Amino acid sequence: MSGHSKWATIKRKKGAADAKRGALFTKLARQITIAAREGGDPEYNFKLRLAVDQAKANAMPRDNIERAVRRGSGADKDTDLEELLYEGYGPHGIALLLQIVTDNRNRTVGDVRRLFTRANGNLSEAGSVAWQFEARGHIVIETQKLAEDKLFEIALEAGADDIQFADGEADIYTNPGDLQLVREALTKQHLHITVFELIMVPKTTLAIEPFDAVQVMHLMENLEELDDVTKVYSNLEVTDEALAAMEEE
Repeated sequence: MSGHSKWATIKRKKGAADAKRGALFTKLARQITIAAREGGDPEYNFKLRLAVDQAKANAMPRDNIERAVRRGSGADKDTDLEELLYEGYGPHGIALLLQIVTDNRNRTVGDVRRLFTRANGNLSEAGSVAWQFEARGHIVIETQKLAEDKLFEIALEAGADDIQFADGEADIYTNPGDLQLVREALTKQHLHITVFELIMVPKTTLAIEPFDAVQVMHLMENLEELDDVTKVYSNLEVTDEALAAMEEE
């Protein structure tokens, strides 16, 4: 899981999402709309509650959130959105898993395939990559100068499976169904949660040369910039050397 944590950390520090807040709001609204199809009340729809909380955490206006919920629940006209999973291999054999929400499948597959081809990668058949990943709950908290062993104890008591520390933050992993319970338990401990999400984590990671890893990370960034791509996951082992090479660019 360390590769995911390091890559997510560097992206947050670079602030790429904040620099493109309009695109971020579009993606968040689509996720809310998709989730609201299973019920428009966040109290009884965990997927919707998670999507709404993420939107609020990113300062998405309340009107935008409510409009997205109405579209998904059928109160307002809904666009023909689909939730898809794309699988492929990037350069140097790195497995990539993409979560997609789109209203035009042909446009999306064309955009994604173009980026894969340009990076010497390729889209694959369904099932060729997904088996290499597993769903996990992910929470990031600020350590607030608390001792790591104390935070580790708190996280385990809250129901977490694993916790990793880096740069003043703790990455906490849970079973998908336990995410909300662990989040509530940590909140009661007055810990500052900055990220809470359901993610796909590689079962094993692949380490490659730093220069090659930078190529993969650039492809991942380009894919994430597409409006229809909500999340990109890989089995790349993001080493300190690869991060240093990325930051030098």
